[in-house]
Amino acid sequence: MKILKTVQKVPGGLMVVPLVLAALLNTFFPQVLAIGGISTATFSKGTATLIGVACICVGSQIDIKGTVETLKRGGFLFFGKFLAGLVPAILVTKFFGIDGILGITPLMLLAGVTSVNAGLYLGLMTDMGDKYDVGAQAILSISVGPFLTLLGIGAAGISSFDWVALLASIAPILIGFILGNLDEDIRSFLKSGALIVLPLIGFNLGASINLMSLVQGGVLGVALAVIIIVLTLLFLLPIDRFILRRPGYAAVACCTCAGANAAVPALVAEVSPNLAGQVASATSALAAATIITTIVAPILTSFAVKKWGKKPENKAAGDHEINEEIAAGGD
Repeated sequence: MKILKTVQKVPGGLMVVPLVLAALLNTFFPQVLAIGGISTATFSKGTATLIGVACICVGSQIDIKGTVETLKRGGFLFFGKFLAGLVPAILVTKFFGIDGILGITPLMLLAGVTSVNAGLYLGLMTDMGDKYDVGAQAILSISVGPFLTLLGIGAAGISSFDWVALLASIAPILIGFILGNLDEDIRSFLKSGALIVLPLIGFNLGASINLMSLVQGGVLGVALAVIIIVLTLLFLLPIDRFILRRPGYAAVACCTCAGANAAVPALVAEVSPNLAGQVASATSALAAATIITTIVAPILTSFAVKKWGKKPENKAAGDHEINEEIAAGGD
């Protein structure tokens, strides 16, 4: 049976196919994923661990002369994602107030648009990008959680930003970077690691998705998903193509909302009680938007790669070899 080759024919298939299968299981037969032991730890509760392993492998492939390139790509995409949520939120607040328009509130825009599903981005770039695109995940992961939303609404607590949490989010890729630059044998040993764990990352992400959230989020969730995709493309594509001088597929891969950000409205309401009435609708809409963007982003990213290709500019020596290996295992 040609299972692997069949999966690879699907856009971003190494991640998307396991993700969809797990989402279906979690929606209709959740008990299968909750049997406990190493099965649950491997297929349902291992997302953070598997992403950490992938980050170590990815970090090991970034040579020291490529650090600036990684930080540049990640930094510009991160800043663009923040602006994509901040600017519309300010405009909506100015003209329509904190209750927004047609159910779309500034809180939803900030919690949804400013975040990136870092795990999905990692998978897509491992499958379709180069090592610097993948390395940018460490910076983009900072967008997950309430920090940017709190920053965007000017709420209290910004001064107590948790630098330990920031270090914890980038430590795996930093450790891999150090090991890979100290020992070429370690770099060679870890070369294919991220690609190997990619299907498991996808399955674990899917195991946290209940497709019924699409129903609960309703039209508002669909509208928010469309807004996230459109605003991300509007702000990040010009940055990726004209400032970074890249093809643009990395910007398209950022057209997602982090699943963890569905909990952000409740966290924000704790420091901004005047927003408490928006928590329920914002949470369901964000959950639905997460599912929709998780399904749509790989398709759009695959289309972007096919349309614009993968230019070798801004790459250090050796990237061509790595891209050939990724292409052989990806879409």
